[in-house]
Amino acid sequence: MSWALQCQSRLPWGSWTRLCGSLTERRETRRAYLCAASVPGDCSCSHSPSSCRCCVHGQGGSQEPPAQPSSLRHVPSALRNVASSEAIKKHRKSLSAWFSHQPNEERQFGPSFSLDAVHVDPVIRESSLDEILKPSPDLTIQHQLQQPCSRVISLQNLFDVDACGQEVKTVVLFGTVGTGKSTLIKKMVVDWCHGRLPHFELVIPFSCEDLSQSHSPISLRRLITKKYQHLRDVVPVLGTSNLRMLFILNGLERLNLDFRLAGTELCCDPNEPVPPTAIVVNLLRKYLLPEANIIVTTRPSAVRRIPGKYVGRYAEICGFSDTNLQKLYFQMRLSQPGCTGEDGSGNSPGSRSGEQDNLVEMLSRNLERHNQIAAACFLPSYCWLVCTTLHFLYFTKTVPPSQTLTGIYTSFLRLNFSGEVLDSTDPNNISMMKYVAKTVGKLAHEGVMSRKTCFSEEDLQQCFEVEMKTESELNLLEVFRSDVFRFFLTPCVQPGKEHTFVFTIPAMQEYLAALYVVLGEKKTLAQRVGKELSEIFGKVSEDIVVVLNIISKVLPLRFLPVLLNLLKIFPRYFSRLSGKDRDTIARTMAEEMFKEEDYFNDDVLDQINSSILGMEGPMRHPDEWVSDDEVFELFPIFMGGILSRRNRAILEQLGCSIKNLAAFEIAKAMKKTVIRNSRKGLPPSELMDYLFFLHEFQNERFTAEAIRSLRTVNLSSVKMTPLKCSVLASVMGTTCHEVEELNLTSCNLDTSSLRTLFPVLLRCKALHLQLNSLGPDACKEMRDLLLHDKCVVSNLRLANNPVGEQGAQFLAEALAGNRSLTRLSLLHTSLGDRGVEVIAQHLAKNEHLQELNLGYNSLTDTAALALVEAAKKHVTLNTVHLYFNDISEEGKRELHTLRVDRDGIRVLVFLTAGTDVSEYWSNILSIVHKNLPFWDRERVRQHLALILQDLESSRRQTANPWRKAKFLRVETEVKRMLGRLQHGSL
Repeated sequence: MSWALQCQSRLPWGSWTRLCGSLTERRETRRAYLCAASVPGDCSCSHSPSSCRCCVHGQGGSQEPPAQPSSLRHVPSALRNVASSEAIKKHRKSLSAWFSHQPNEERQFGPSFSLDAVHVDPVIRESSLDEILKPSPDLTIQHQLQQPCSRVISLQNLFDVDACGQEVKTVVLFGTVGTGKSTLIKKMVVDWCHGRLPHFELVIPFSCEDLSQSHSPISLRRLITKKYQHLRDVVPVLGTSNLRMLFILNGLERLNLDFRLAGTELCCDPNEPVPPTAIVVNLLRKYLLPEANIIVTTRPSAVRRIPGKYVGRYAEICGFSDTNLQKLYFQMRLSQPGCTGEDGSGNSPGSRSGEQDNLVEMLSRNLERHNQIAAACFLPSYCWLVCTTLHFLYFTKTVPPSQTLTGIYTSFLRLNFSGEVLDSTDPNNISMMKYVAKTVGKLAHEGVMSRKTCFSEEDLQQCFEVEMKTESELNLLEVFRSDVFRFFLTPCVQPGKEHTFVFTIPAMQEYLAALYVVLGEKKTLAQRVGKELSEIFGKVSEDIVVVLNIISKVLPLRFLPVLLNLLKIFPRYFSRLSGKDRDTIARTMAEEMFKEEDYFNDDVLDQINSSILGMEGPMRHPDEWVSDDEVFELFPIFMGGILSRRNRAILEQLGCSIKNLAAFEIAKAMKKTVIRNSRKGLPPSELMDYLFFLHEFQNERFTAEAIRSLRTVNLSSVKMTPLKCSVLASVMGTTCHEVEELNLTSCNLDTSSLRTLFPVLLRCKALHLQLNSLGPDACKEMRDLLLHDKCVVSNLRLANNPVGEQGAQFLAEALAGNRSLTRLSLLHTSLGDRGVEVIAQHLAKNEHLQELNLGYNSLTDTAALALVEAAKKHVTLNTVHLYFNDISEEGKRELHTLRVDRDGIRVLVFLTAGTDVSEYWSNILSIVHKNLPFWDRERVRQHLALILQDLESSRRQTANPWRKAKFLRVETEVKRMLGRLQHGSL
């Protein structure tokens, strides 16, 4: 029964609850219907081949066909010569080339990825017209898959005889948006082209979208040759032979079919010119070419357009209702050779393969313990989105990055909604994506503003039903509910929230909310009325101006010019209101970008990674709800990304137009808000989000102006993945200004990271690279950096990195030729005596270094004294740090005799200076305190004990009470540090 007939003035919102329960059960099924056949005909699962299918073909390979249905087995064909003719071969080749073509979005998965090589079929369940028109609460995916296996049918068995033994000639294959109808048909055609679908001698696919563009009469034979010219020699015998032929009609919802005789006349002549819709109707009636088999794909709302008497079998595409299918899909997508892309990191193929395997393993574990993501990946299209997002996060190595996160989501919507109208029978031809932006976007935006992700029936009612006034609007809502609703919203699986809905992919809520705002759908009542009045006055004033111009030529009245100007005031006034609306968009973007309550969250890229792969650490219960505090930091980033030229062009194809002038005015308004707020000191994670926002915005002029205001960039403790390094390099590369300080402490940097950031590092005066994984190979990159003629680095900190002796050799060579470096910290870098000796040998060639920190490097007396001798001869070097090394008491006494005024060098070895406290004691203890988490605590404890003994001995030797007091103060600090170290509180 039509939903529109079930309700009079309001929709039965209890039906949303039934849909909620149905979808919740659908996500919980865990039965597998897949078979990986390594040997033709071999099946590794216990189910029958008709109930399971996983296709993993080698490109261009063949597979022994399964048993043919009885209706098609051993059918003699009078046209065997035609089937094997050159025309059919050319047709196969042409179809294979066309249907194997992958969109640009698929090319990221590597050159070897193709639809013919790997494919996972979704579950297909046999249905009936009664189930479609009167859905039962029990007809959930879980209930369906727990039925006997006869309810699940494979693509190859769609034309088997039905339960009554009747021959099946017409199959209607239906499914909601995103379940994989078009991909399944493409794979079916490619299979036929490669001989893996031997039931049919000829396959002729038609796109109903293509057919809907023409209304001129044309014969079936002319239509076939127009679309497939290679079949000119085959078409004349259509209808006169037993040629086993299959017509594929993809996307029937695009056509307005009328099966009444008064609407579409009967036609059985393939040569008779009739409208394309009449050809489709008569093919389905079996009045035209009754011997042909037909597969129709459509959305659920259009299934009823074909009378049930003309359909032999209904089959519903149920998506990946089992996590095993999801895992197999992810394995195929993310493990393709070349998936990681080309990079210059020098990583071996084995390490890249290990990274891919680890990614798939983490994703599989999260699918098992996180029901919500498994519910989202029920739709194959969302599995694609997950894979594409992971590929973006882990395998982006180019500068600038080849795509944006906003671009991924925009392309995802284009792949699913390109050219789609919500209801082809509606005269307004409303774009499906435009309808989604106005309705679902409103729901998403209200959720972001109120910081919630779960929505009740009342929330849905407010967003979808509140403005319905006509029968047409009610019908559109019925179609949306049937075809599109579950693409965006899914029942929440968290305990206690089973009767609420969440967005299928959390980030989609923020994307649609951003789209809703940028499209200008978020308006006050005054703005909405003003826009309508402006359009009305604009149209009316144009007509009146024309009339008055004519009258003024006949009756030159003085008041006419005044009246003309008054008529022009209204559109101008309301156009100013629209300008205010763009200021509001810019302010919203700035407010959401710099919310102080989000300052200490992870950056957005880490948040996305965690939502897909799960959190690292102890495994939580799958149904454990972590927190009610929701974070929407992607919302302003998506707002900026949607304004980029490329995304606006794609959205234009989807019926969501954002004019160039509007984008320009929003960007202009943002300069007053976003850039001003960015000048405030931002925490590292928020600064990374801001840089990512600039990358997503894709406005080089705006980005350059924003970056010029950043003189200090602090990203300490942000995990700098290859993507983040690429974003930082790309954004900072829009200008050439010098950066006062770049702090990349504890950022998981490696050699490839330095290579990516090389142009940025050249322009940084102070460069903090402590606590990373920078070994000898990274030091080689640092050598090239410091020897570059454009290098301005004056302060370089490499503390707590595994530099080693080999790395010291590269750094020594850099010191010999560098002209900018004045301070170098190699604290705790495992140099040893040999590494320090190499540095000492090259110091003579350096003329600018002023301070050198070599503390905690296991130096002995020989290396320490040799370094000091070289330092004494250096022109500018005045301070050397040597504390926490293995220097003997004799060596310390010798170093203690050095004086700055006499020897030109200050050596920091201990906290005492004879019978007084060293003026640098607080600096030394501060450095020790900061680095304790990363040092060997037992060794530090031993050094602190020796320092304490030295302090006590020096205190006893002095008689000055003031100096004794200073010694006691320092001793207290050392004892406090030792106590906390022993109790593990440091």
